[in-house]
Amino acid sequence: MKALLITGPVGVGKTTVAEAVGSRLVEAKVPHAVIDLDWLSACWPAPADDPFHLELQLRNLQAVVRNYVDAGVHRVVLAGVVESRADRERYAEVIGAKLTVCRLKADLSVVHERLSRRHQDEAVLRWHLNRAEELEMLFSATWIDDFVIAADQPVAEVAQDVISWWLAAERS
Repeated sequence: MKALLITGPVGVGKTTVAEAVGSRLVEAKVPHAVIDLDWLSACWPAPADDPFHLELQLRNLQAVVRNYVDAGVHRVVLAGVVESRADRERYAEVIGAKLTVCRLKADLSVVHERLSRRHQDEAVLRWHLNRAEELEMLFSATWIDDFVIAADQPVAEVAQDVISWWLAAERS
């Protein structure tokens, strides 16, 4: 089995692109699953030492991937934030497969516009805007990705670029 994790700041389009990649895999008749990592850790409250429920997410991911593999899946496409090389290695370990990481990048003005459409509550919007900027700085400082794709173009083009780079990364 092979896995792709699409990461990037909040609002960059990780889930949308992962779904588009999944659609391309359907067209190619490739058995696969698309998993939004946020849903594997969506509960409240979070432990003080794990504010994004990473530990819960990893446990759930391991179980879900095992079930998908048992169902015949050959590829897994993940959408979520990975903040460090150590976390990247943990994702690969629980999946039990080679993990390729694609980082989506868009100008922060594009990300801000997308987040403004998504979040009407001012405090929630402010938190997401701050988090997007924080993650963009983090990604610039740490090399967790195998390749970076511009996400401020049409989704179909982004998905095609992701697939092309993913296949190239697998060959290298």
